[in-house]
Amino acid sequence: MTNYREILRLTSLGINHKQIAESMDISRQTVVTVLQRATVADLGWQTAQSLSDREIAAQLYPQGANKPAYKMPDYDNIHKELAKPGVTQQLLWFEYCDKCRAAGEIPYGLTQFKTHYREYVVKTKATMHVSRKPGELIEVDWAGQTAHIVNDETGETIEAYLFVAALPYSGYSYAEAFYNREQDAWIAAHVNAFNYFGGVSRILVPDNLKTGVIKNSRTELVLNRTYQEMAEHYGTAIIPTRVRAPKDKATVEGTVGIVATFILAAIRNQKFFSLLELNEVVRERLHTLNHKPFQKKDGSRAQLFTEERISLLPLPRNAFEMALWKTAKVSFNYHVEVDGRYYSVPYEYIKRQVDVRVTRNVVEVFYEGTRICSHVRQYAGDKYSTQDAHMPPNHQAYTQWNGERFRDWAAKIGQQTSRVIESILTGYKVEQQGYRTCMALLKLSDAYTPQRLEAACDKALFYTPRPSYKTVQSILKSGQDIPEQKAPSEPSKHGFTRGAGYYKGGRK
Repeated sequence: MTNYREILRLTSLGINHKQIAESMDISRQTVVTVLQRATVADLGWQTAQSLSDREIAAQLYPQGANKPAYKMPDYDNIHKELAKPGVTQQLLWFEYCDKCRAAGEIPYGLTQFKTHYREYVVKTKATMHVSRKPGELIEVDWAGQTAHIVNDETGETIEAYLFVAALPYSGYSYAEAFYNREQDAWIAAHVNAFNYFGGVSRILVPDNLKTGVIKNSRTELVLNRTYQEMAEHYGTAIIPTRVRAPKDKATVEGTVGIVATFILAAIRNQKFFSLLELNEVVRERLHTLNHKPFQKKDGSRAQLFTEERISLLPLPRNAFEMALWKTAKVSFNYHVEVDGRYYSVPYEYIKRQVDVRVTRNVVEVFYEGTRICSHVRQYAGDKYSTQDAHMPPNHQAYTQWNGERFRDWAAKIGQQTSRVIESILTGYKVEQQGYRTCMALLKLSDAYTPQRLEAACDKALFYTPRPSYKTVQSILKSGQDIPEQKAPSEPSKHGFTRGAGYYKGGRK
């Protein structure tokens, strides 16, 4: 299913139709159609943020619509014509449109015309020069070579991986070493690179590594959720390279080789005892590389970057905060679990599958792309973070109660009642689930007196270490908690009766 939400978001960032199509691996006409329908439905990005994916689709396609059939250009002939002097793709597109209109056929737009031509070039293994605009792209990758850090205590050698980011227009680069290539390092490297450049490009071009791209095929593009969220935070669009197509990111491939030679090869004989020490040397070598004069043209990467920097998008006020995503099912007590702690969700979502976003400070819950609640993340104290508005009306009457208050109440009645209340509170996976039972059991003291409730609890604990409310209630109803009274013995018909002691050892 087409991600209509992402199309609207990227459009609001000023990304053109062609770039949106490449970012989402869909046709340009799909982008155009969706935006046309959004205009008719008066649906913009600000409105779409408060709607679920299903609601957005319903507004755009209330009854569905058939896509028009477009005439595919003859790219074999177009490729030959482009080899002629003075012939451009735009000129050939005008000629193609004239032919389509004369034949009563529907032509592709210029952007889609060029997109299909690029696909043709890849299939036929032809070459095509791709010009770069300042501030348009940042290409990122891990270097193939590694650096090494020595553990000064054990002498063990630890590999360090070099992240590289490059601006194709100026060649200005960033590099930083990490202990691993996991997602946290990948995201941190991007954030640090953006800060180093002092801005963000409109498009981000990574390789197809799993920390960034889950799936990239001709029919589907699935980005890592955290990576996509980072792109949204910085207002950039992610357009991964095609699988097994290194020409798509020739700049970063070349820069990786340059950085590996200029930095890693140059320091191969040096010993480093910490990642900090290694990165200090990397920054020194990187500064030298960026300010080194070009061999075949005037200036340096740093000089070109001064022109390119004004074209970068500004950084947001706050840096991106790393977030983890997980799926969860809302339990019957309208809570979801995160690292052994429980956060409430509106009770209407009980048994629904939700997405949970976890950062260092916040826990957010989403349903079908829409945020339904958020909590301050808890690390200590009560394991439950419950908002009154999330509770069903009949549960809100107990919001002022907690486990300690029930324990204090039970302790005033007696030790055995405390034991029963404790067994109820610890008997549930979530303590709050036992509150109604505790309330009902302790209220029995009003109907039967605290003394009888204590005796009933004592009786119930004789049968089982975890008595239920019904067990205690049954004992009270049947009176089993009341001690049995011994009936008085009837007087003997005879005047004198000798007891057993009389016949033991004689009279006394």
